[in-house]
Order: sequence, then structure tokens, then C-alpha cells
Amino acid sequence: MLQINIKDLRAQLAQFITQVEAGEEIAIIRRGKVVARLMPPPPQTPPQFPDLTEFRASIKLKGEGPLETLLHLREEAR
Repeated sequence: MLQINIKDLRAQLAQFITQVEAGEEIAIIRRGKVVARLMPPPPQTPPQFPDLTEFRASIKLKGEGPLETLLHLREEAR
């Protein structure tokens, strides 16, 4: 892990960001003590949604379907 003081970090920030993007971790030092760390973010994985095929198939509607209900409502309105 590379250690750098704040003054050098300010002067060469773009270079250090490039190193962090490449996977290196950098410790930022102030008065001889580590005050922060620059590190790449954890890998982003897309959220995994559960397979709902079985759940959808298990749902049974009671009564008539939505299309039949709509048709009945139209006929009543006339």
C-alpha cells in the first residue's frame, strides 16, 4: 500500500486516482498518521431478482377475469 502526504496528494491527484482505478490502495498521511485511504469501490453486480414463474402460476383468480368484467360494465353502461 502506497502512503502519501496530503500536500503531494493535492499536487498529483489525477495520477493517484489513476493508480486507485488500477486497483492500488493509497493511505493518506497527515503528521505521520494515516487519516484516510483511497481504494477502488467494490465490484458492482446487478441485483438478482428471484424467478417468479412458479409463484405466478400458483395464483388463481376467483370470479370472472378482468376482460369479462370490463365487457359486462360496458354493456351495463349502454
